[in-house]
Amino acid sequence: MEKFFKLKEHQTDVRTELIAGITSFMTMAYILAVNPRVLSAAGMDAGSVFTATAIASAIACIMMALLANLPFVLSAGMGLNAYFAYTVVLNMGYTWEMALAAVFVEGIIFILLSLTNVREAIFNAIPPSLKLGVSVGFGLFITFIGLQNAHIVVDGATLVTLFSFKGSVLNGTFQSEGITVLLALLGVLITACLVIKNVKGNILLGIVITWALGILCQLTGLYQPNPDGGFYSLIPVKVVSMPASVAPTFMKMDLSKLASLEFAMVVFAFLFVDVFDTLGTLIGCASKANMLDRDGKLPGIKGALLADAIGTTVGAIFGTSTITTFGESASGIAEGGKTGLTAIVVGALFLIALFFSPIFLAIPSFATAPALIVVGFFMMQQVAKIDWNDMLTAIPVFICIIAMAFTYSISEGIAFGIMSHTVIHLLCGKGKKVSILMYVLSFIFILKYIFI
Repeated sequence: MEKFFKLKEHQTDVRTELIAGITSFMTMAYILAVNPRVLSAAGMDAGSVFTATAIASAIACIMMALLANLPFVLSAGMGLNAYFAYTVVLNMGYTWEMALAAVFVEGIIFILLSLTNVREAIFNAIPPSLKLGVSVGFGLFITFIGLQNAHIVVDGATLVTLFSFKGSVLNGTFQSEGITVLLALLGVLITACLVIKNVKGNILLGIVITWALGILCQLTGLYQPNPDGGFYSLIPVKVVSMPASVAPTFMKMDLSKLASLEFAMVVFAFLFVDVFDTLGTLIGCASKANMLDRDGKLPGIKGALLADAIGTTVGAIFGTSTITTFGESASGIAEGGKTGLTAIVVGALFLIALFFSPIFLAIPSFATAPALIVVGFFMMQQVAKIDWNDMLTAIPVFICIIAMAFTYSISEGIAFGIMSHTVIHLLCGKGKKVSILMYVLSFIFILKYIFI
């Protein structure tokens, strides 16, 4: 492992990478429960989707390790799976087999773009100031995900509002939802104390302790599961189970609409979101981990992008929506993960999860939410590196940050950052400082917002 992953060169060791991998996996294990639920709305077999998601995620993570030796982890992207089920299938009227075909074609295009250095060129074209902005925006974005997952913030008259404990008592949900919100808040404080005390494996310990407190609450009757409300037992009913067959979704792509304009638009939508979600995740996590070189480039990015593309293609073959690099990679990186060994550990855990799904499906979102919130804190530290006195670059960075957080989209944040950077430089007579590729990207984004 030392020879292949170059652990000493990266100033890490097997134990650190192991803890990092376990931490990343535990913060993203929810996808194994959520993805089958989302795609089953499109008519897909939930058990088959679970198996397909685990297999495709494992392959993608292992490819990340072998091709790039980076600690980034991959699985079925949230948002992309919702677009697959609710927009392409339920709204546009495609069958799920046709939607899988669109994901498959997107994956093939991704592989070609990765081999021809197009995606790497896009990564390198983004100015260093915007890369810092992406990292900060990503920190706010992942924090918001944690707050939502824990129900600390919920829908309200002001779009989002603080969870009401009084309201939960009045409507009888305090012993399900209310208790989990309290546990999540307590989990944030516990994790924060572990981080401050520099306890090894602090984020992973925070998840385990918060989950254990939840189990204790269930055993004492303080927490009462309410499956109808989405609050399940925190105690696995069994340990081992055989994985569901992948046969109902394996190789079911329907390419009959391949030549239609509408199909091309669906492929482009998948392509656009995946490209810039992946780039945003890589930029954000790599910036925080100081993986970028002096020119703001990420060594090994070509392999990372290729792993992402292969994961998407394999995922479509097995029967799941787009596989993409996960923001939860940041939790493992925060634990000290620096090499592909972290990704290998996650890949192995996805395969193990096939046989121990009851345990992994029992990990509650309120236990992983504190990890995401604390990781958001780590990502936000990059804000100190932004030159706020240079208005020409700082204002586009600010736009990038707020767009990423408030549109709930990494790709939209990057798009707004790139467009504002280009236009402001042009209007201020500094257009020559902007690369040709930035102009091209800005033009593509403008067309995207006009026509899609």
